[in-house]
Amino acid sequence: MAERRVNVGWAEGLHARPASIFVRAATASGVPVTIAKADDNPVNAASMLAVLGLGAQGGEEIVLASDAPGADEALDRLAKLVAEGLDELPETV
Repeated sequence: MAERRVNVGWAEGLHARPASIFVRAATASGVPVTIAKADDNPVNAASMLAVLGLGAQGGEEIVLASDAPGADEALDRLAKLVAEGLDELPETV
């Protein structure tokens, strides 16, 4: 299973707009991805309610994981998006 650990780059954490950006990127990856707080149960990264339910705060470590083909590339893109706290989806997602 491929995994990336990354700190949330959005000051407000994964709430509202940042969560929406992340969920759209996870869905666009075409790879099933899970997201979790460091020692918590993973949830579907393509589910807005699940991502909001994590309550991930700015600077907090999260874990992205997938065992599907193409997981490494998808996780690299998602980890970069989360770490940099981008305000909109880059064209490469």
